Parts: sequence; C-alpha cells; structure tokens
Amino acid sequence: MTQTKPVMGMVLKGYPRISETFISNEIRLLEEQGLTVHIFSMRHPRENFTHKSVQAIKAKVTYLPSEFWISLHRFVWPNVSTALKFSAGYAKAFRLAWKRFLRNRNFMTFKHFFQAGYLVHHAEDKNIAHLHAHFAHSPTSVAMFASEMSGIPFSFTAHAKDIYTSDKLQIAEKIAKARFVVTCTKYNKKYLEDLVDHRHEVHCVYHGIDLKLFFAHAVTHTPTPPYTFMTIARFVEKKGIPDILEAMALLAREGFPFRYVLIGDGDDKGLIENRIKALGLENHVTLAGTLAHEQVLEHFQHADCFVLGCRVAASGDRDGIPNVLAESMALGVPVIGTRVSGIPELVGHEQTGLLVDATKPEELAAALKRIVTDQPLRERIIPAARERVIQVFDNKKLIEELVTLYRNLTHL
Repeated sequence: MTQTKPVMGMVLKGYPRISETFISNEIRLLEEQGLTVHIFSMRHPRENFTHKSVQAIKAKVTYLPSEFWISLHRFVWPNVSTALKFSAGYAKAFRLAWKRFLRNRNFMTFKHFFQAGYLVHHAEDKNIAHLHAHFAHSPTSVAMFASEMSGIPFSFTAHAKDIYTSDKLQIAEKIAKARFVVTCTKYNKKYLEDLVDHRHEVHCVYHGIDLKLFFAHAVTHTPTPPYTFMTIARFVEKKGIPDILEAMALLAREGFPFRYVLIGDGDDKGLIENRIKALGLENHVTLAGTLAHEQVLEHFQHADCFVLGCRVAASGDRDGIPNVLAESMALGVPVIGTRVSGIPELVGHEQTGLLVDATKPEELAAALKRIVTDQPLRERIIPAARERVIQVFDNKKLIEELVTLYRNLTHL
C-alpha cells in the first residue's frame, strides 16, 4: 500500500544499536511530534537485546544488503530498476562515485553506491520526501548517492568519529550537496563550517536526554568508603580507559579505599584486561560488560562519581559530548571529564563537575579523591550540574528545535 503522507527516510549504519540510544530516542520523539519515519539500515543489529525505548518506535525498517559479494544477487535487480527509472540521476551518481573513488581509492564507495540504488528502488512506494543520515561517513554516502539518483534531497547529522576520521575533501563535498547539516556540539559546528564556505550552514543541536526518566532515579546517598567510581564506555582508544586505570593505580598504591565499575565492551577489551592485571587492580575493578539501560540505572544508584577519560585518538577520532555525562549529572552523580572536544560546553570545571587532562594520571587521581571526599564541592556542583542539564540537554525542547529545523528546511 502506497504511503500518502510525506515520510522522512532515516539512513542508519545499523538499527537498533545499544550504543546509539540518542538516535532511537530522536526517532521516537520525531514520531511523537507527528513526523513519519522509515528507517533504512545498512546492517542488522549486532546485540541480542535492545533498550525499552526502541519498542516505542513505530517506524518500519528496510535492511540494505550489507555485504557486496555475498549479497550481489540482491543488488542486481533493484539497481537495474533504479537505473532504468532514473537514468540521468543514476549516471550522475555513478560519476560522483567514480570521482570519490579516484580521490580515496576505497572500494567501499561502490558498495555505498549500489546500496543507494537498492534504497531508491525500495523507497518508491513509501513517499519518501527527504533522506536524513546519521553519521557523516557511510550512511551519508548512501544518502548522498540516493539523492543524486532520485532527486530526493538529503541532510545528515555529524557526530564524532565520522567527522574527525573522514577525509576533509570528502566530507566538504557532502556538506556542499546536503540541504542542511546538523551536529551535536559547537566544537563540531566550527570544524565543519571551516571546511566549506559559510553559505552551507551547519546547525548545532545537542542530543539531549529524557530528564523525567533520570530525575525519577535520582541518586541521593552520601559517599562512604570504599568509594565507588563508575565508567560506561565502548572500549576504544578515544575513551581513555587506560588513563583512568593509571590514576586508579596511584590511588591503590596509597591505600585509598575504592572500587571501580567499568560497564561496556569493545575492540580494546583484551588490552584493558591486561592493563588491569599489570597494574594489580583485579580486586578494585569490576568489568560488568554491556548492560541494558535499566541495569545501568541500578549501578548508578551505588556510584559516588562518574568518570570519563576522553582523549583524541591517534586516528583523530574523539568524542563530542557523551550523553552519559549529561545522564550522570541529571541523576545527581558528580562527573569528572576531560577538556576534549565539546565536553567543556556541558561540564564547567568546579562549577558542574571537574575537568582534567586524562593523560596526567596524578591530576586525575587527585580529582577522583577530591570529588568523593570534598562534601562542600559536591553540595555545590551536584545541583548546578542538574540545572545545567535542564538548561541545555532537555531532549523534549531539543527535539522541538530539531523538528522545526526539519520542517523549515524540508517538505515534511
């Protein structure tokens, strides 16, 4: 049955993904604001469970073939069909793909091109009026090629790794072709605008969090030894977990009483496990693995401090503003972060948390000790942090801003 209401086609790397609650929350809130969304996901979910918020999403999902050679038979007819129906656009998109391939010599360019042809074929009966991609790398490549083929305008949201590990010429070309661009920090906004002339406006809209949910689980206990430090992160270089462990080792050596709960998983898990053993922290550190949101909230109830050691990775990858910092602040758990990327836009040093150079273990260790033992500091920064989140990270307000942006700049 053909969809008659204009629909936003949301192009995602994968759906649903445990680590991307900000995207599922955005889709859910867009639907609550009256927008109709259809998801085009570049791969199936990798986890065997999802957060409850995903269950409230009504959007249907079309999964694009994720492996080129294995799924070649699935690409053929949709692309032939798209080429026949949009011959000029298909040729234009191929020329663009060829130009980009000559620039980067990455054969993934052609996979994204054929995924775009598959998307356009399967979008025909869905009344897609606009395509919006999350992440400036491969999802935006697919959206851009699909737009070139079909004439459907596209936009994208740029986040973190997708910005700073992408070729500057490639991403500048996407900005120039997009109807508009959204990003989640002022730091990102300046970086992206500096890649192109300022006729191509980049809009900063923070992700936001569900304040009602976190206020309902407010943490009110007073810290007592052994103090509980907590981190939730993917185990990748930019999260700076080894830097945190170095600081923990300093505390352990001086006999400071603490336990460290580390929630997450990732490519660097083996490296982190080895570092815990090398530093003699086995009795201090609990590796909790990847947990559902409800389990994470339970761990927060026992946390005296939330710490992230974000740093710029060797590849250039870095965080924007990790939502979990805002979540901790809303819950009443004081935070320690670093002066990297957009984090200082949310966390003010000695105002709404503490900021350190995570590459200096002594500085981080001193901050960890201070934040759990300095009660006047806690009494000052905890309510100020909650007020800061109310002012700038309320997802209800931010989604209204995003919907207004979409409606002003699209035909939705």
